[in-house]
Amino acid sequence: MTETAVFAAGCFWGVEQVFRDTDGVIDTEVGYTGGHKDNPTYKDVCSKTTGHAEAVKVEFDPDVVSYEKLLSVFWDSHDPTQVNRQGPDVGDQYRTAIFTTSDAQLNAAIASRAAEDASGRHSRLIATEIEPFGAWWKAEEYHQQYVEKNGGAACHIPT
Repeated sequence: MTETAVFAAGCFWGVEQVFRDTDGVIDTEVGYTGGHKDNPTYKDVCSKTTGHAEAVKVEFDPDVVSYEKLLSVFWDSHDPTQVNRQGPDVGDQYRTAIFTTSDAQLNAAIASRAAEDASGRHSRLIATEIEPFGAWWKAEEYHQQYVEKNGGAACHIPT
């Protein structure tokens, strides 16, 4: 049986690829979540009026990769201290967030954020939001698996 995890860590193209390259991840999908507009388009989300984050929904096999390992991949794949941006990408759609699908994920995410904050790896406090996963709006098809479709081009800036 698989489980679902949802992460926002900047431009979803590169974030999706980081998770697709993780053993135990069965599938990924990029989309929009955490906002208030139904059926948003990429243009809507980029207008900074929807409240949605560019996010990646990760389907994984917990017998192969734990949720805690996915949290580690998340922390290592972006700068969690930046507010409403990642590198040159600025806007609330690029915020750092974990959208939890269960109480177990919520507890793990809170503990993981506290450990990351206490780790000394960052010169600023962690800005990552943790909230329950709600409505999901799949991004347009051209955004799905963008890195694989476009020969490695990505907006993601690893830390």
